[in-house]
Amino acid sequence: MGYDDVIAHLGEFGRYQKRIYLLLCLPAIVCAFHKLAGVFLLARPDFRCLLPHEDADTARFDTLPRQQWPLAYPNDSITGKADTCAYYNVSYTEQYLNGNRTAAENGTLQCSSYVYDQSKYLNSAVTEWDMVCSRSLLSATSDSLFMVGVLLGSFIFGQMSDKLGRKPTFFASLVTQLIFGVIAAVAPDYFTYTISRLIVGATTSGVFLVAYVIAMEMVGATYRLFAGVAVQMFFSVGFMLTAGFAYFIHDWRWLQIALTLPGLLFMCYYWIVPESARWLLSKGRKEEAFVIIEKAAKVNRVEIPSEIYDQLIEEAAEKKRKEELAAAEPSASVFDLLRYPNLRRKTMLIFFDWFVNSGVYYGLSWNTNNLGGNQLVNFVISGAVEIPGYLLLLFTLNRWGRRTILCGAMLVAGISLLLTVVVPSDMNWLLIACAMIGKLAITSSYGTVYIFTAEQFPTVVRNVGLGASSMVARVGGILAPYLNLLGEIWRPLPLVICGALSLTAGLMSLLLPETLNKPMPETIEDGENFGKKQRTPATEELKSMLNGKSTNGDQKRH
Repeated sequence: MGYDDVIAHLGEFGRYQKRIYLLLCLPAIVCAFHKLAGVFLLARPDFRCLLPHEDADTARFDTLPRQQWPLAYPNDSITGKADTCAYYNVSYTEQYLNGNRTAAENGTLQCSSYVYDQSKYLNSAVTEWDMVCSRSLLSATSDSLFMVGVLLGSFIFGQMSDKLGRKPTFFASLVTQLIFGVIAAVAPDYFTYTISRLIVGATTSGVFLVAYVIAMEMVGATYRLFAGVAVQMFFSVGFMLTAGFAYFIHDWRWLQIALTLPGLLFMCYYWIVPESARWLLSKGRKEEAFVIIEKAAKVNRVEIPSEIYDQLIEEAAEKKRKEELAAAEPSASVFDLLRYPNLRRKTMLIFFDWFVNSGVYYGLSWNTNNLGGNQLVNFVISGAVEIPGYLLLLFTLNRWGRRTILCGAMLVAGISLLLTVVVPSDMNWLLIACAMIGKLAITSSYGTVYIFTAEQFPTVVRNVGLGASSMVARVGGILAPYLNLLGEIWRPLPLVICGALSLTAGLMSLLLPETLNKPMPETIEDGENFGKKQRTPATEELKSMLNGKSTNGDQKRH
């Protein structure tokens, strides 16, 4: 007997669950706003040095004709383009600029002020604080620290959720997100902005993951795959809507406020969304749990037998006794996953899969500005291709198997991204198409790795394994912004690196055992034996025959 049997009586996905589930999916949209906002908040438009003869108040990016750029800016030997971070140390008279002789012998000076192209972005945090040239790492660092916040938030809010409850944690993170989202918009300097964004990143874990847990805890086992995938689609909708905000709001500070304020709508959830009945039962608060169950039963128009409640009380007491006994024993740690050879090999492969999936997913999501063409259209397509990626999982994951989808998707992503190397420079649409195929495929593999990992680790260390895997994934997300800086050197370079990583991870994942329709390992011993090649009587007999022949052959030779 367990809470799953209560769900069976209520209906695995009844009217009440559908209503609450839909409400809990909506915060994923706002979390997508914050995770993808950096693409526009930290947009780096084309720029050039403000030359000595120009007035900072009146100078515009296009006031210096392109044909005069070679007279002002030296050529970059790496990119083959004008190095707009420096200018020639000459007197920029009208006679000089109308001539055709470059005064390279006078040397160059580093820029102290810049002029930005405002045709695509009115402004951004990059243009306000001049995060270009020698300061270009600052923008990548800001995005990277946002992902550090996501990592910290998964620890902090995960602990709060288990100890204080799902609902208080959800609202604590939501209020924090609203406050620091606004602070980031009015930040007077880079430091305040970055710290605020770091905290907002932490709250996305609290808002999204806690809402996800509440939703999954009230859905029956039959519908969990659908529920887990569908909530990710709401994130993809938020992904695309971010571009809509950026289309209409060109000032980065107002954009940040506009992306933050929709979170206010979820404050009304305090009176609508209940605490998790599972969590309440686990904490012995059975009366509160029974009220929620009764309400769900009333909405679903079903009756819960009285003996169900008695059994739940007995189960809660038994579970509490087991937890007390378990607390007296040494707790499982990540080192248990690394102590045994087969389990260690699988764990390292899984960690690498998480690192690659997260790094490539965010690397491609944040790289849309470097692909060329219309940046907003690129961004929308990058979000839109996630929908078929998730739909693929719904139709194939329980038919083709977890490993097949994981490996196949990463191999497709790797090949499509590596093909950008041979795309001609005048066929930019083909480069974008390859990048989007890669994004679709990596979305599918990222959605698969969650389920695949949970089924690989034994029960006694499953939470530890998932937590460690998630931490490794965040490392990939933390490094992704620096990877995208390489696009300034050669546009396909970030795509090629992402492709090489995806292809490698896809091939290495073939070494992991399939988990579809297999019993989940319970103990460390089960985890060590799962996927290990077993010696059958036939193989033992064959081995002994071969050994016998080898012995006879040796005797004949001697």
